Amino acid sequence: MARPARAPLLRRLLLLAALAASCSYYLLVLQAQASAPPRYDGFAYGGGAAAAWKDAVLVEAFLDPLCPDSRDAWQPLKLAVERYAPRVSLIVHPFPLPYHTYAFHACRALYIANKLNSSSTYPLLELFFKNQEKFYNAATSSLSSPAVAAEMSKMAAQTVGNSVSEFLSGFSDRRTDSAARVSFKYGCTRGVFGAPFFFVNGFLQPGGGSPIDFNTWIGILDPLVSQQGERIEMFTSI
Repeated sequence: MARPARAPLLRRLLLLAALAASCSYYLLVLQAQASAPPRYDGFAYGGGAAAAWKDAVLVEAFLDPLCPDSRDAWQPLKLAVERYAPRVSLIVHPFPLPYHTYAFHACRALYIANKLNSSSTYPLLELFFKNQEKFYNAATSSLSSPAVAAEMSKMAAQTVGNSVSEFLSGFSDRRTDSAARVSFKYGCTRGVFGAPFFFVNGFLQPGGGSPIDFNTWIGILDPLVSQQGERIEMFTSI
């Protein structure tokens, strides 16, 4: 009996190895070429901006304002962080998914809001979550980019506390474009390829791309918070 051919399997394995090597190389090149921004990416939630870099447990969330999974992930994350604050701090990094046509516009809107009134950034994010359907691909298929920016400005102006025209002018500001680009590039350097993605004290949490429920967050954060009063010595050997 003739032995089954192994060539197709070998070709598949070689192709997978080449793909993995290419992705790794791409990430290394991206990290090397990305210029450092003037400030750390993202928006600190609540009053934890200073504590985030000291003794607090730091949660970093990569969210797309127009992503249903990001929307579903937000409330349980917010409740968990508020439960432990100020011992837990949160930074949200806007991460526009390319298959949500106007996600980049939404991320720019967050930076416009942050510039005009920093206390309105998270209320605007929640407003996007509440009104996502207005900006889904099907709902905006017949609209131009300026028309979508105008609709977002109308929605955001009351929350931010500025006029529609003042908010809309932020879409002509190259700095908001640059900030949203930095957020996306930063996510890529961290290996983020979907939303929501979560890191706790720099370590990626499993299930990237899916929401984490409240009880799971409690299970993640509670042991870390309970150790904050202890002195932990870490030794690294090579």
